Amino acid sequence: MDEVKVVVAHSERATLRVGDVFLKVDADQARIDVEVEAMALAPVPTPEVLWRKPPVLAIAAVPGTALGRLGEPSAASPAAWAMAGAAIRKLHDAPLPPWPGRGGRGLHELTADLDGKCEWLVTNGVLPPDLVTRNRQVAEAALRPWIPVFTHGDLQIAHVFVDGDEITGIIDWSEAGQGDALFDLATLTLGHEEHLGNVVAGYGTDVDLDVIRAWWSLRSLLAVRWLIEHGFDPSAPGCEVDVLRSRL
Repeated sequence: MDEVKVVVAHSERATLRVGDVFLKVDADQARIDVEVEAMALAPVPTPEVLWRKPPVLAIAAVPGTALGRLGEPSAASPAAWAMAGAAIRKLHDAPLPPWPGRGGRGLHELTADLDGKCEWLVTNGVLPPDLVTRNRQVAEAALRPWIPVFTHGDLQIAHVFVDGDEITGIIDWSEAGQGDALFDLATLTLGHEEHLGNVVAGYGTDVDLDVIRAWWSLRSLLAVRWLIEHGFDPSAPGCEVDVLRSRL
């Protein structure tokens, strides 16, 4: 039998790898519903669904290696990053899925969530007040109306796989749905600002770099509490807290 490897595990979900098969166990089957439907609709390479028996979804591993990891330098070529941008553009140009996504919350809800998270960070002494205040100011540029597109919703670099300069698969679609295109671009380049130009070159026109930078602050401010409460370290080198510090 192949070795069983725990890829990720916390109170809400767990992912195990057995050979070339990933077993995803989720307490919220609605997320699995979204993942399966999004992979079927997305016009980009996605994992093959092998079987589903709630609460477990089995998918095949995609070939290649991850574009990179948050907090680590990416070994992928500039061309691979550009191809990632091109794949994202293809997704964003596709017909809208019939459900809202993580990036599709209304401005009022998003703003209220952001302000609540900022207050928690300061009240609990997690981050210095001036760091939170500055990033809240930067984040304001992302709080504007946008035209919804088909977004991945959690397009971190570890979810994009490449072989050489080609995109071989994009994984983890449970947050997919209608949302802001620039949220996806910001998530992909979070902590890897040096590759933003490559991604935009592949993506094409209609990109407001200031809004992408604003999403870096917004996404990081929203993520820190969740990461801490689920056993992750947002203060690890190159991760969310370093992203926030880079805005000063």
